[in-house]
Amino acid sequence: MGLLDGKRLVITGVLTDSSLAYGVAELAQKEGAEIILTSVGQAMRHTRRTARKLPTEPDVIEFDVSDPDHAARVCAEIGDRWDSVDGALHAIGFAPPVCLGGTFLDAQWADVEVAVNISAFSLKTLCDAVAPLMSNGGSIVGLDFDASVSWPAYDWMGVAKAALESTSRYLSRYLGPKGVRVNLISAGPIKTVAARSIPGFHLFEDAWNGRAPLGWDVKDSTSVAKATVVLLSDWFPMTTGEVIHVDGGFHATGA
Repeated sequence: MGLLDGKRLVITGVLTDSSLAYGVAELAQKEGAEIILTSVGQAMRHTRRTARKLPTEPDVIEFDVSDPDHAARVCAEIGDRWDSVDGALHAIGFAPPVCLGGTFLDAQWADVEVAVNISAFSLKTLCDAVAPLMSNGGSIVGLDFDASVSWPAYDWMGVAKAALESTSRYLSRYLGPKGVRVNLISAGPIKTVAARSIPGFHLFEDAWNGRAPLGWDVKDSTSVAKATVVLLSDWFPMTTGEVIHVDGGFHATGA
């Protein structure tokens, strides 16, 4: 018997099999869930190709979180397939190049707006698409990176992650009466396609080496997938508005 037997999940953010979302999708299927993946634009072909590597190839539907009208269309499309949804994974993030890599002071609002919209407000957009289908309650989990401090090179994406954390708390307040939980996983650095696009990513690797009490492997996302699947299950029925660290304990240590 799997932890997610009978669950229907919507999973965003699968691009390649190194994506954090891929690890979640793979484990969710092994634990009994039925899943739908979402992607957008030119990334759709990559997501479809990667979907074939999963234990059971899922449907892939387009979801453009930057389009204000798209959530309703996605809700209808999912509703045509399933009569209800039990959970969703938010693994969406993007910032223009000027927002990363030490050019914090050069970024303009037009750049920052894109980062905040796609990386933080999109959690609310995902809720717009799936929460109406959560007739029996459900769990929405977002992938985060600690926003309590500044990080080298992370710049405006760090600001966007702070907005993501605040957004999740407010969503938990407003969706809680409907039985919908909203939580985040604050993961340590993992070498994904997205991470490799961050100038100075090696600085994160260097910071974690020797600081995380449990150790940390930037090539192993298994612990993140396990924690996410547990949050998507029924095993945390009274937990919402939480940020759970899966970082080897790095966040709890000093210099």
